[in-house]
Amino acid sequence: MWEVYDALIDGIAPELRVDDAFVGEYWTMVRSGNGVGLAMTLHDSTRPPMLGRVANERVADGTAYAGIALRELAAAAKSWNFAEATLGMAAINAYWNSPERPLVADALERGDTEAFSAWKSRAAGKKVAVIGHFFNLEQTLGGVCELSILERRPGPGDYPDSAAEFLLPESDFVFATGVTFTNKTLPRLLELSRAAVFILAGPSVPLAPPLFDRGVRDLQSLVITEPELCAAILRDGGGLSHGERPSSRLLQAGRRVSVSNR
Repeated sequence: MWEVYDALIDGIAPELRVDDAFVGEYWTMVRSGNGVGLAMTLHDSTRPPMLGRVANERVADGTAYAGIALRELAAAAKSWNFAEATLGMAAINAYWNSPERPLVADALERGDTEAFSAWKSRAAGKKVAVIGHFFNLEQTLGGVCELSILERRPGPGDYPDSAAEFLLPESDFVFATGVTFTNKTLPRLLELSRAAVFILAGPSVPLAPPLFDRGVRDLQSLVITEPELCAAILRDGGGLSHGERPSSRLLQAGRRVSVSNR
């Protein structure tokens, strides 16, 4: 069950260090050099932290993590303290989503990509399941496919996340957020979606080729190209709001990109 996490963690260069870390109400950031990783903040901290220290409810003092190995912080993605696991996923993304990685640099050259628009024509008339209620999802896909939205905290029209056991094996396409790494649901979702085209989307997603070996077809994420601007926006309380909707402010600090295995 930990194979996908170990592949992401072990791939991080051991000499890289954490330069900055910040935990906001909605989004967590870790920076290592020019690489900035984002992860949607989960505040659940019922279990003790793996590293013996963890962010408080709202804001982490970046100096608490500055200087430690990026791979060490990334290992916290396996923590059952979800506040700490959020930091771990942000650390993973600081490596894999760095604009200095050739695969990411190539994706940046191809231009802005929005996951649901990119797959809309291929999903037409198909059974599509989406893990997480993305912003404007019904308007983009609702009229062209048989759409099922699964949520841990379901709203009107949503399925509870437990419906995954029944809906995913029958789906043609499955979209999931990067939060599925943090809350440890991803391995099971991949098992249930073996017959489907599986796409990970949102700023929490690592642009990591090892995921292609584990059943993922497409990775859609946000690459931060202006680290200082990103940090300033998040520390000012801006950036991204619930539902993984990139605001115009944060998009000034980065670009949405796609890396596919087609």
